[in-house]
Amino acid sequence: MARFITIGERIHCISPSIRDAMENRKPEPILKRAKEQLDAGATYLDVNIGPAESSGEEIMKWAVTLIQGACDNAPLCFDTSNRKAIEAGISVYNRAKGKPVINSADAGDRISNIDLAAANDAIVLALCSKSGISADNDERMAHCQEMLERALSLGMEAEDVWFDPLFLVIKGMQDKQLEVLEFVRQCSEMGLKTTGGLSNVSNGMPKDIRPVIDSAMVAMAMMNGLSSAICNPCDLRLMQTIKSCDVIRNNYLYADSYLEF
Repeated sequence: MARFITIGERIHCISPSIRDAMENRKPEPILKRAKEQLDAGATYLDVNIGPAESSGEEIMKWAVTLIQGACDNAPLCFDTSNRKAIEAGISVYNRAKGKPVINSADAGDRISNIDLAAANDAIVLALCSKSGISADNDERMAHCQEMLERALSLGMEAEDVWFDPLFLVIKGMQDKQLEVLEFVRQCSEMGLKTTGGLSNVSNGMPKDIRPVIDSAMVAMAMMNGLSSAICNPCDLRLMQTIKSCDVIRNNYLYADSYLEF
C-alpha cells in the first residue's frame, strides 16, 4: 500500500489575499502559503485560479514558475475550469518531483479533461458524477467505469486516474457518509486510486469542531483504502492523524519521532 498523498488546498482564489496576489502578480502571499503547506507535509500543492477567463493562461504560467522556482520544483495540481490555463501551466511545469495533476474531470461536461491528461502525461482527478451529486454507489461506479475506460482507451495508466466519490457535508447529508466510505473501499479493492475534498465534510461547522471531524473522516477513509485527499495540511491534528494511519498501515517504519517527518 502506497504512502498517503496530501494535496494542499490553501492557494485558492477564494481567499482575498490570494486573489489579489494572482491578479497583481504579488509573490509574497502565494509563496508564504506554499511554503507553510510544504513544511507541514503537503505532497502536492493545489493552485486554484478560478475560471480566470481573461488572463488565466498568464496567471497560471506565472504561479507555476513562481512556486516551483522558490519551492524546489514542488509538484502541483492545476485547479481551474479554464482548459487553456491548464495547458499553459503544463507548458512551464517541471516534472522533477512528479507529474502534474489536473483538477478535475467528471463524466459530464468535463470528461475531456481526461483527454487533456492523456495528451500531456498528467494525472487527473476524476469526479464520480455527471451533473450534480450521484444518487448512490451504483451511479458513482457507472461514472467511474466510464471515465476509466476512456482513460485506458487513450493510453493512460489506471494509476494516473484518481477517483473522487465527492465527500459530502455532514450537516444535511449525514446519512450519506458511510456510503461514500463504502465506495472508497470498492475502488480500493479494484486497485484504483482515490481522492477527494476532505474539508467538504466539515463545511459549515464551528472552527474548533472541523479538525476533529476531518481527522475522524480521513482515518476511516484511509482504513477503507483512500489514496489521497485535498485538504489543509496546516491542520496539525489532521496531519498527525494521517501520519499515524500511515504507520498503522505499515507505510512508515515506526520511530518515536515519526510525527516530526
